[in-house]
Amino acid sequence: MKVMTALFGPTDAVRRATELAEAGASGVFTFEGPHDVFTPLVLASQVRGLDVMSNVAIGFPRNPIQLAHQAHDLQQLSEGRFILGLGTQVRAQIEKRYGVGFDRPVERMRELVGALRAIFSSWDTGERLDFRGEYYRHTLMTPTFVPPPSPYGPPPIYLGALGPRLTRAAAEVADGLLVMPFGTTTFLREHTMPHVRAGLEAAGRGRDAFEVVPEVIVSVADGSGAAAGDEHASTRRLLAFYGSTPAYRPVLDAHGWGDLQPELNAMSKQGRWQEMASLVTDEILHTIAACGTPAEIAAHVRERVAAVGGAGAGRVCLYQTGPIATDALAQIVDELAGPR
Repeated sequence: MKVMTALFGPTDAVRRATELAEAGASGVFTFEGPHDVFTPLVLASQVRGLDVMSNVAIGFPRNPIQLAHQAHDLQQLSEGRFILGLGTQVRAQIEKRYGVGFDRPVERMRELVGALRAIFSSWDTGERLDFRGEYYRHTLMTPTFVPPPSPYGPPPIYLGALGPRLTRAAAEVADGLLVMPFGTTTFLREHTMPHVRAGLEAAGRGRDAFEVVPEVIVSVADGSGAAAGDEHASTRRLLAFYGSTPAYRPVLDAHGWGDLQPELNAMSKQGRWQEMASLVTDEILHTIAACGTPAEIAAHVRERVAAVGGAGAGRVCLYQTGPIATDALAQIVDELAGPR
């Protein structure tokens, strides 16, 4: 099993990526936060043998040509170990933070993937670029702007998804699915995977052509807190933040906790962030996040991966509120590599 974990910023990306690789990580990923999503990966790609992935780059504020150049360069720098992970974000963030359109996000994302594939194909074959869609139109590619051929081929495109329509679309057009970290084994097995199978069937694709990557929030107990709850306080805050978003209510609904979402949402609008965390019970915490010792975390991760099943379950992403201790990561990787 390939274990990937988060890289949080560019300033020490090479050192940190090296440490994570030495601790047993197969790769690192970045997300849209306080830093550019691609810059740390440019630096981390210097660590030989380490996979690098955007998880995720928000697609709609970026033009496909821009994304294609960034992805092509990272594929070259990493010697074929880059994965372009794309996501939609939610309407408020896209319209109010990025200032771009969000209408019909599933159709727009499907077309974005098609545009990227057309651009990569044009660069690879030399054929005329002629992509004409509802949202993207690319009909000019002069030699000045064509990058040198890559011996590694175009990077795979993975989509982050939670809802049924985008999950199905990912299975139809992308190379992999990044299962959102605010999730559970039950939701993955009973909601996500049926839509993956439906998408693959609709596209006439086999399961071995598509990778499903569970992302699991981890919270390592290191004995520093006076009580178990203290050790996981930052994870409770993260779950409260996720849970306040309407898009994530289906995960809570799957366990009968749906009424918590509007309550958390109302509190977030009042700025009551600390109080919100207190509503994340131990049951919710341990169902969504992998908490405890490295052995306990590994057991939770195995359950999540088992829910994927089939041939496309060879990678997992460990997500946390801050940089994970390298010794803890090493222990988790060792536990995952050991007998079940």
